[in-house]
Amino acid sequence: MATTPFPLDPVQTAIAVAYTNTDYVADQVLPRAPVAAEKFKWYSFPVEESYRRPDTRVGRLSRPNEVTLSLTEELGQTLDYGLEDPVPLPDVEQGKLIGYDPLDHATMQLSDYLMIDREVRVAAKVFAAATYPTGNKVQLSGNDQWSVAHDDSDPIADIVAAINACLVRPNRLLLGHEVWTFLRQHPRIVQAVHGNDGSVGITTRQQVAALFELDRVVVGWAFLNTAKFGQEAVLSRIWGKHALVYRADPIASIGGKTATFGLTAQFLTRFATTTFDRNIGLRGGTRVRVGESTAELVIAPRAAFFIEDAVEWQAVACAPISPGNDCRRRRHCIAASWCFDRIPGAWRVLPWPHACASASWRR
Repeated sequence: MATTPFPLDPVQTAIAVAYTNTDYVADQVLPRAPVAAEKFKWYSFPVEESYRRPDTRVGRLSRPNEVTLSLTEELGQTLDYGLEDPVPLPDVEQGKLIGYDPLDHATMQLSDYLMIDREVRVAAKVFAAATYPTGNKVQLSGNDQWSVAHDDSDPIADIVAAINACLVRPNRLLLGHEVWTFLRQHPRIVQAVHGNDGSVGITTRQQVAALFELDRVVVGWAFLNTAKFGQEAVLSRIWGKHALVYRADPIASIGGKTATFGLTAQFLTRFATTTFDRNIGLRGGTRVRVGESTAELVIAPRAAFFIEDAVEWQAVACAPISPGNDCRRRRHCIAASWCFDRIPGAWRVLPWPHACASASWRR
């Protein structure tokens, strides 16, 4: 067991390890796999060797034909990610009076920040076209996109083609929430699931997974606040407008030989420490530190297929303000409780109800 120059706090570490947020899906996309050291090795196997058909016939007195197998040894190293929060001693004492523990809160909030950061890193890696070979990606545009009401918009054909293009059968479908909003209501999906004409209806993740014979549909819901600290929140979806079918092997490990799209190497576990710092305020305080050591890896890009720009948001104009004419009633928002207003450089999330006063709302 590696040692550190600072003591781990067992209570705060337990909180940091147990903390979870169901909005985050990075662990479902690139599952965590333990490694024994910060530096580790993993192996990639040439695809040409996996699908060859050597001559296996053997003469009565001859030796079997020989084949030479190879592999590429890849070197990896986990990176350290962590944050600290200084908690003044008076905050701790005042919290005791109202049953509030600022140290526990700090641990949970720092853990959440780490998870958001990981969510962004994983989304950037798996939703990058450069991650995949030419035959394992496609970019939709115009009438082909799933958000467009047109006969050329056919998510069933797109997803089936994506599954068939992978060297191992994918078992999961990853979607940003915007994509899922359109896909679950798409006429072709509704018609295939419910057996109607597709004009009215909605589908669940389980139904869509069963339609394509997948284990699960993973939907990235999380938001990211891109504004600087102290400024008004500017929120955007982390997982964007793309889709990915991929193979996730539940027993895959770093250095293993099972076919899986990707993994996250994790050295030790997420941890938390608390140390007294006399330079925090007049009476000193406690520094709460939460951290982990990980490395996100795409091991087999041919075990996935990337559908870029599966949807595109269309700008629509709102009707004049009138009683009952709010964004939810007019379906100008992507969820029942949020609306999006265009401001310079970003999308701002506004709580419902909010009257449609601008022609720049999006559906």
